[in-house]
Amino acid sequence: MITLLLVDDHELVRTGIRRILEDVNDFKVVGEVNNGELAVKFCRDSQPDVVLMDMNMPGIGGLEATKQILRFTDSTRIIVLSIHKENPIPGKVMEVGAFGYLTKDAEPQEMINAIRKVAVGQKYIAPEIAQQIAISRLSKNEDNPFEQLSNRELEITMMLTKGAKVPDIAAHLNISAKTVNTYRYRMFEKLDVSSDVELTHLAIRHKLIDSDQL
Repeated sequence: MITLLLVDDHELVRTGIRRILEDVNDFKVVGEVNNGELAVKFCRDSQPDVVLMDMNMPGIGGLEATKQILRFTDSTRIIVLSIHKENPIPGKVMEVGAFGYLTKDAEPQEMINAIRKVAVGQKYIAPEIAQQIAISRLSKNEDNPFEQLSNRELEITMMLTKGAKVPDIAAHLNISAKTVNTYRYRMFEKLDVSSDVELTHLAIRHKLIDSDQL
């Protein structure tokens, strides 16, 4: 039996996924949570076999939640479900230790196949995403300025574009506000922007976020 945790801040999404998985005889959904903090706590307490992790959520988000979960367990495997199809998001997710990456428009059977593979220790990336990651690593896509950001810088970028304030980011990431501002300053320099508004516009232009998420 493969035990599963569903992590998404939209109840409708969780309900749809749960209904698909409940029809699979050897799958058991053992929990549902709506943010990264609760995902970390659930995994620490229960250690499900596979986590289906949303990328964009209030709080620490899927990237940081994945990192925190993998700090204390290597038995739980994480598949990120995201609307993001283009690098650098998929590449960053795999770099921090996720075992799989699927887009939210994946067919139900592909999700089921991915869970089965990941549960036995095999990595699974949606074919079109895997191709983009490979091309990006070969060419070091200089057209996308976000490629040059570190994992932590990208994480803070995502939070800023969702309107999070520096003190809140600091609290969620367990770092000081001064450290957040230092990252923010470095990001602005690398991306050649001077405000959070410019950062958000740049993120939309390069499809890091969707304007309807704002």
